[in-house]
Amino acid sequence: MEIGLVAAALGIGVIVGLTGMGGGALMTPALVFFFGVPPVTAVSSDIVASAAMKPAGSWVHIKNGTVNWPLVRLLVYGSVPAAFLGVMAAHFLIDPDTLQGFVKHALGVVLVIAAGGLAVRAYLRLREHAMVRNGRASALPRERPDVVPRPVPTIIVGVVGGLMVGLTSVGSGSLIIIALMALYPTLKANQLVGTDLVQAVPLVVAAAIAHLMFGDVDWSIALPVILGSVPGTYLGAQLSSRVSGGLVRRALVFVLTLSGLKLMGLSNAVAFAVVGAEIIFGTLAWAWIRHSFGFPFFTWQEKRVTKEEPR
Repeated sequence: MEIGLVAAALGIGVIVGLTGMGGGALMTPALVFFFGVPPVTAVSSDIVASAAMKPAGSWVHIKNGTVNWPLVRLLVYGSVPAAFLGVMAAHFLIDPDTLQGFVKHALGVVLVIAAGGLAVRAYLRLREHAMVRNGRASALPRERPDVVPRPVPTIIVGVVGGLMVGLTSVGSGSLIIIALMALYPTLKANQLVGTDLVQAVPLVVAAAIAHLMFGDVDWSIALPVILGSVPGTYLGAQLSSRVSGGLVRRALVFVLTLSGLKLMGLSNAVAFAVVGAEIIFGTLAWAWIRHSFGFPFFTWQEKRVTKEEPR
């Protein structure tokens, strides 16, 4: 068994546990770039591993009551058939010789979109924090808010997310949760994560079944990923109360952008130049946004002020 693959899955599992971000956005590019796995095999093996990993996290949220079941049902109506049909369409409608390249480029596009989604998510959180602090909005309720489901847009989100997962393995933990934040802003963060995790179980199972039908799954890859990612996710969840999830998410934006640009076929020079500019100007822009909302330019300044305040 490939020990390096188990170690990589363990590390990515820790990141997933820390941030709540779907592992497909990290594991699939790692399989392609560092282990030389063909894109279709990487996607299918990662999806099978996710089908084994997600139920554990879902069960925790079910026990804690942080799952909005009406939203889960609406998402599943769209995502499950879309994920299955996405895999089927990729094999029947795309020439086999071009399938690997198509999946590789599609994955790159989705990763760049996911990186942008993380940035938008951070902005919305910061704005919400500022509104609560200034008294322009009340803090989110401790009890689960009674949201009114919006069937049509929610099912559409499920369809789009299911197609992306079926083609690239990315979407169940990144794209869908961003869309849920936009549709249902009154849901607390743990309810967003819990709802997304539970709906992702039948979603990835449907995609995994489709990939298994075509024999794309390489068990010499899927099993090490499962063995590493499951304990890694648990460890990351335990560390989440001690490590700044915001810092990890900002690093993920840069990593996802770089991976996405490379998968889209950009040269090393161009990809690193874009990410370098993103690091410099993105950091400065984020500091300005924080300042415009009345916060210190950098998070470490805010923490220092908090520690210096008299108790």
